Amino acid sequence: MSKGEETKSRILHQAAELFNQQGYAGSSMSDIMRVTGLQKGGIYNHFQSKDDLALQAFDFAIARIKQHTRFALRSKRHAVERLQAIIGIFSSFAENPPIKGGCPLLNTAVESDDAHPALREHAQQAMNSWLHLIRRIIETGIAKGEIRSEVSADEIATIIIATLEGAIMMSKLYGDSIHMYRVINHLNQYLENHL
Repeated sequence: MSKGEETKSRILHQAAELFNQQGYAGSSMSDIMRVTGLQKGGIYNHFQSKDDLALQAFDFAIARIKQHTRFALRSKRHAVERLQAIIGIFSSFAENPPIKGGCPLLNTAVESDDAHPALREHAQQAMNSWLHLIRRIIETGIAKGEIRSEVSADEIATIIIATLEGAIMMSKLYGDSIHMYRVINHLNQYLENHL
């Protein structure tokens, strides 16, 4: 990796954490300069605008989560095991998130709802990817006879994601990971009993 690529990667990481903690609207160029230690020109040498940086920083944060997901799924073959591995990732995120500030998808989806259409589109793409992964695991499990045929992949994907994201929100709001642990226990029991 060249020095320029290293600098860009460092900016992305630092900006992703800043945006994830303060929001896009709540982060000024002065804030970005402070966390990166660079002047405006040094940042704009790698990014066309604050919007460009925000989009790439969000994609960087999502790529970190996808990397954790791939690692967790690597050795899992059974569909329910794979779903439990995805749920387990969020258990580790409660104590040690890959990006400071909580779930970048949740944070960005809430902030960009009406205010930033391009960020909203990136959040939708990330959510679509997550929904698709869970649905694919369930559909493969049904085809292999590991999951009951009458199970709705769409319904289970919605339940898993909405429940985990709600747990992240409550854990962050109250500063207490107990909400995440309750949800993880519930979802694991749900998968074992209903699939």
